[in-house]
Amino acid sequence: MKLHDLQPAAGSHTPARRVGRGHGSGKGKTAGRGTKGQKSRAGGSIPPWFEGGQTPIHIRTPKLHGFRNRGRVAYAAVNVGRLVEAEAGTLITPDALAHGGLVRRSKTRALPVKILGAGDAPKGVTIHAHAFSRSALDKLAAAGSTAQRISWPDGNPVDEAAEAQAQAEAAAAAETRQQARGKRRSKRKGQGTGAGAGAASAAAADDAAADDATDDSATDGTHATEASSGAAADSPPAASDDDGPEPEEADGEGATA
Repeated sequence: MKLHDLQPAAGSHTPARRVGRGHGSGKGKTAGRGTKGQKSRAGGSIPPWFEGGQTPIHIRTPKLHGFRNRGRVAYAAVNVGRLVEAEAGTLITPDALAHGGLVRRSKTRALPVKILGAGDAPKGVTIHAHAFSRSALDKLAAAGSTAQRISWPDGNPVDEAAEAQAQAEAAAAAETRQQARGKRRSKRKGQGTGAGAGAASAAAADDAAADDATDDSATDGTHATEASSGAAADSPPAASDDDGPEPEEADGEGATA
């Protein structure tokens, strides 16, 4: 096989259909668009979401706006005022509240029970619930009742002291990590500042050395000038051409005579 023998598979490449080239081509006259109508016009394309004029599905569909807390817990709330008729020594549990019709039932799932503080608290009772408001705890404590928080969904009693200790330890660990992060950040910043300060101090030292050299050279020049001035003062004055006419030399005849 050679390069000129290579060719695509049969049927993989088909020539483009030429429309509007007469009746014999099979795509003449209306060019396969049919007779009249929106789709036969040039530029008459219809968007995929178009539904003939009625409100399209993406407009009819309601949108969820706003923020929804994914960690929100929905409670079945019961106020302490609805339990005021309970006798002293009674144990009130979520099952007892549900059996008495004091909590709303969910059609899809069971809800944890939370005791709120509206109304007067019952006296001398023990209440097991999954959560208590601060006002409910205060009223129950003032009435001599006991509030025991239980876990959800197993309903086991919650150790408040152990939970508080775990929360304190977690907060301390987070504080330690924050301090370590701050120290690392300060160290990096100090290293950068120290390098800049070292370069600045080196430049200042170089400038001081240059100033000292300039002062030394100026002092040496001053001393040399003073020395030359002193030497000139100690030397005798040179003869001047203006002191008087020079004596005339005798000519040859006078000397012979």
